[in-house]
Amino acid sequence: MEKAIIGKKIGMTQIFDDAGHAIPVTVIQAGPCTVVQKKTAEKDGYEAVQMGFDTIPERKLTKPELGHQKKAGITEFKKVLKEFTLNDCSVYEVGDEIKADLFSAGEFVDVTGISKGHGYQGVVKRHGASRLKETHGTGPVHRHAGSMGSGTDPSRIFKGKIGAGQMGNEQVTVMNLDIVKVEPEYDLIAVRGAIPGPKGGIVFLKSTAKTHVEKKAGAAISVNPQKASARVNPQKASARTR
Repeated sequence: MEKAIIGKKIGMTQIFDDAGHAIPVTVIQAGPCTVVQKKTAEKDGYEAVQMGFDTIPERKLTKPELGHQKKAGITEFKKVLKEFTLNDCSVYEVGDEIKADLFSAGEFVDVTGISKGHGYQGVVKRHGASRLKETHGTGPVHRHAGSMGSGTDPSRIFKGKIGAGQMGNEQVTVMNLDIVKVEPEYDLIAVRGAIPGPKGGIVFLKSTAKTHVEKKAGAAISVNPQKASARVNPQKASARTR
């Protein structure tokens, strides 16, 4: 069953597993969220669930936002609203509270957030372009983009050409991150690796769209007889080059 929740990025740290290996994780305050609206196929043409996160005073909401939540019977008004299309929305009802214990360690999720904004940047920082030489003749343009192409033919710049411009501040989804640890009493979820956005940024967690195929037993063992002989005889050339 697909799951989803809204959270806030706390920051990064590391967790040690039973073998003593350090695992870099991002800690997310996941929930508690409230189901504000439920879309149905009969009325709306599709099934989805709208969740609310982060309590906010009534005076800070606009009248349309306030009326929308009052219609659902929400007493603690929410600052962030997000709609999730799930494969089974029948388990949710308006007013239900969703917490971090919805997920468990070992599950895989896709995390969506707004990346850090870097403003207007040049090609070196934005696209990793090479610098020009800083010897005689270059002048004060060693971080410029340089020539953009031919003049007469094609007399234009092709679409997709790298250049200076706005960097960051866009929606980014990091897929297939596994949950390392869940702390239900603190509403915390630790996922492996980095996620987009700054500390305190709003993120959305959803069950991953990727399909996981379990490896069969012995799939990593080669049936090549030369490699098999190298495992028994370390003097073989194939054993030395592994």
